[in-house]
Amino acid sequence: MKTKLVLIVAFAAIAAVRPPGGVTLITAAQAACEPGTRIDKTTVDETRDRLIKAGYKNPLHLRKGCDNAWHGTAIKGGRQVNVAVLPDGHIVRDGD
Repeated sequence: MKTKLVLIVAFAAIAAVRPPGGVTLITAAQAACEPGTRIDKTTVDETRDRLIKAGYKNPLHLRKGCDNAWHGTAIKGGRQVNVAVLPDGHIVRDGD
């Protein structure tokens, strides 16, 4: 009886996670974008590594925008700054 209950709960959990009718799930970056906007495959780990190699410390709150740029905060020169890592890899102060 216990085994049946565990199996029922497991299948119910899988069914709840699986999108119905073949619907494609979208990422948070795509949710706010215009239809047809192409989001590249860069990851938060790649972006964090790029910032650290460029001399920034403690990159936080990294999120990808519809412009394929990563936005967040980091420490540079002892001050916390807003940064953006552009799709071509350049790092700029966000808001400049």
